[in-house]
Amino acid sequence: MADAGPPNQVRRLVLHGTRGVVSRCRDFTAQALADWGWIPADGEEARERVEDVLLLVSEVVTNACLHAGGPEELVLRNGEGRLRVEVSDASPEHPRARTPRSPALPGGHGLLVLDRLAGAWGSRDKGPGAVGKVVWLEVGRPPARRTGAPE
Repeated sequence: MADAGPPNQVRRLVLHGTRGVVSRCRDFTAQALADWGWIPADGEEARERVEDVLLLVSEVVTNACLHAGGPEELVLRNGEGRLRVEVSDASPEHPRARTPRSPALPGGHGLLVLDRLAGAWGSRDKGPGAVGKVVWLEVGRPPARRTGAPE
């Protein structure tokens, strides 16, 4: 059974008016993952999962920059065997698939990346009296390192 880690760990990064927001969010996420025991990730599958998380963070933050006037906050929630990433912005427009593009052309593939790499994803309104939305995604925790396994 995989170790779920301590429940309900939360980190928040406020992003109003910041520069280099995508790299800042990736660095913030990498530090949280390291603190929560996702890094160093032992084994190929675990390392790939961490890289997937960083790519997913890049995608949702970039989409907020390109389509929603920029992200306002990044929230990471670790617990119950998964990581939940939430990016809020001031746009009421929810993500929607565009006309399919050739995979050979750059750009326009962010939602496809979410579909393929995230265990689940979606968006919701911020709540009563607030303008904007939260785009969220969830990724399962990498498998726990096995000790004493035969070689």
